[in-house]
Amino acid sequence: MSERPPLAPHMKGMTDDTGVSNVRVVITAVVAGVVLLTLAVALLRFRQLSILPPDLHPDEGAHGLDALHVLQGKHAVFFPRHNGREGMVVYGVAFAISLLGRTELALRLPTALASAGTVFAVFWLGGLLFGRDRDGRPTPWRGLLIGGVAAGLLAVSLSQTILGRTAYRGNYLPLLLALAFALLWWGWRLKRWWIFALAGLCTGLLPYTYLAARATPLLFVAFGLSFLPNMVKGRPDRARTGAGSSHTRSSFSFAHLLDEPLSRRVPLIGIFLGIAGLVAAPILAYFVLHPDDFLYRSDQVWVFGSERSAGDSPKTLLLNTWEHLLAFGFHGDANWRYNFPSRPMLNLLEASFFWFGAGVAAWNWKRLPAYRLLLLWTAVLLLPAILADYSPHFLRMIGATPAVYLLVGVGIWEVIRLLHASSCRLPQLWKRIPPDHEFIVPVFAGAVALCLILFQGIVTYRTIYQAWANAAEIRIVPDNMLGEAGEVLKAQPLEMDTVYLVPGFPWSDESFVNEHNFRYLFQAYIVTMGAPDLAQRIESVLTAVKEVSTVKVLEWNSPNPLIEDDTLPIDFLLKKYGRYSGTDQYADFRVHSYTDIIRDHPWTFYDYLEPLSVRYDGPISLHGFALGQGVRQLSAAGMTGLDPGSTVWGALQWQTAPDLEDDYAVSIRLYSDEGTAVFQEDIVLWNPANHTPTSHWPSQETVDSLFHLDLPAELPPGDYQLRLVVYNAETLVPTVEVGVWEPERLLVQLRLQ
Repeated sequence: MSERPPLAPHMKGMTDDTGVSNVRVVITAVVAGVVLLTLAVALLRFRQLSILPPDLHPDEGAHGLDALHVLQGKHAVFFPRHNGREGMVVYGVAFAISLLGRTELALRLPTALASAGTVFAVFWLGGLLFGRDRDGRPTPWRGLLIGGVAAGLLAVSLSQTILGRTAYRGNYLPLLLALAFALLWWGWRLKRWWIFALAGLCTGLLPYTYLAARATPLLFVAFGLSFLPNMVKGRPDRARTGAGSSHTRSSFSFAHLLDEPLSRRVPLIGIFLGIAGLVAAPILAYFVLHPDDFLYRSDQVWVFGSERSAGDSPKTLLLNTWEHLLAFGFHGDANWRYNFPSRPMLNLLEASFFWFGAGVAAWNWKRLPAYRLLLLWTAVLLLPAILADYSPHFLRMIGATPAVYLLVGVGIWEVIRLLHASSCRLPQLWKRIPPDHEFIVPVFAGAVALCLILFQGIVTYRTIYQAWANAAEIRIVPDNMLGEAGEVLKAQPLEMDTVYLVPGFPWSDESFVNEHNFRYLFQAYIVTMGAPDLAQRIESVLTAVKEVSTVKVLEWNSPNPLIEDDTLPIDFLLKKYGRYSGTDQYADFRVHSYTDIIRDHPWTFYDYLEPLSVRYDGPISLHGFALGQGVRQLSAAGMTGLDPGSTVWGALQWQTAPDLEDDYAVSIRLYSDEGTAVFQEDIVLWNPANHTPTSHWPSQETVDSLFHLDLPAELPPGDYQLRLVVYNAETLVPTVEVGVWEPERLLVQLRLQ
């Protein structure tokens, strides 16, 4: 057998006599690649998607709430809730809710599909960028290998899998950006206006995805300007670019791009820019009219204005840049919801190929536009992360991931090409390659790449479903009662006419971190117990719900014996404007239920206070009271027409002196006309504004305490007296009224009919 010449540098893998056969091999390889990528994303992006990660991120709950508003007809292009979010993620979730209901899966499925779609978009883009050489000749194995390696490693990436499993709006950015460039590349070769229109559509949708998308115009402009130096120099050397070669002028060649008049492409460029501008116009107009929404989140994280810079912004910028570069091979994001801390985005082997590929791309900057694109793409889309106040931040750099993994593929290809060139210098080795298997080298290279992808896939699978899934750090609120309450509420059927009210505590931010999630999943609202406008807040919550048949209030079982009812203000209002129907007891909390809610009357704790001036033998005094039944407040001159078994509500207004050191309670007692005690209700005086007993009340400020009296049904009709006793909650010793020196104070006369 005579010695065969080495393969062409582009390793096209086809000859005239075996072209049909090799085309079939290429098609088979493409189909096999798609099948394997589908299997990878199914196992890593979608398995146990609704329960892993276990808690919803506050961003996810916010997306869900806005999506519910969209389903109610409240449309927008930008949603200001929770630092503001662009609209694409909200509309995706709204569509999923319409199909799957108000579930965790409905929140996560759209962005998981976008993350999976990015894998296939990168596969396609790699084939387009590298499926032909500079002169338009087919190089299918190069395109397949670079695109397949990039897509495969992206599919099994640990950090991208974690990000893809959470409803982060950033997952849409790499998908649309990869599709935009793929369509532009494809359309430029085929000169089809509809392909440019689709590219414009994808580009115009970018501002609706994520904050980092605001850097993409710079990428498009920079890539376009990168052609100017060659255009200014004039037409390329025909001899060097193959003027006499056999390929036709219709084949895609950037040499021909420089050779032909640009005017032939202007209409296509106009279609691309026109469609992109038209699609982006609504959100751009919104930001012009609402500049604060455009700048709000940027101002929060801007490195030059944050505390992170500590007055030395240039140094901080260099540090951020260095830390993000270290993400390629050395260390990564420490946030458990973005990464498995602190794994780098690329492992050392992947990073080696990445840096080699970046070096090759830089060396061929002027000659090969695909390499220019990948370098510019990586640099520009890293800027949003570098210019922010936390580094490295994998979510903010998500827009750069397609280019990063394509550069890994470039590195692998170039290494294999160099090894192949070296092997061609070894005649004995080269003679062993059968003459009808010229593509054996790229196939072997693909097998090696496949082993690398499978290894990383196994590592990612085990890390996600074992180490990461069982880590306490991925829970949003570890060991918090809200998390336990959520597990109980998940087991209850979702009833759209039932509203949950959950008390929040002023001293703990953790009480509020799940507010958006509770509202989305259970129609539950976390309320601040000490809010001065608590009555109005609860009224607005219930008024906003279309139909309310039942209100349920979670009350935590407190270890403090002085606290008899943390939810007393809510309980007071719901008994006043509704009817108590029972309590369900759980290990760590109780759930009180109320029905027959009145929503067509303004909610207040009381309309006015009857003035009083009672100073006790202790640094506490009573300044007023209010009594009523239902929505009606009754005069202190006397309550008549009350039924046995009915509920009377009351409010007492107190003031303490600076030297008060004791905690007080009150005993509200009902006496018959003969002086016999027939009913008694004791409560600890508690300030819901700061969640403290009287010894910690702010001096010289008035504090309201609230109570209910459920009059016994067996009381006979007649006249009764309602009296008040103030006593030390620890010693149980009553205090007396100064000047009267009696512990009991008559509040009002009652008459039961």
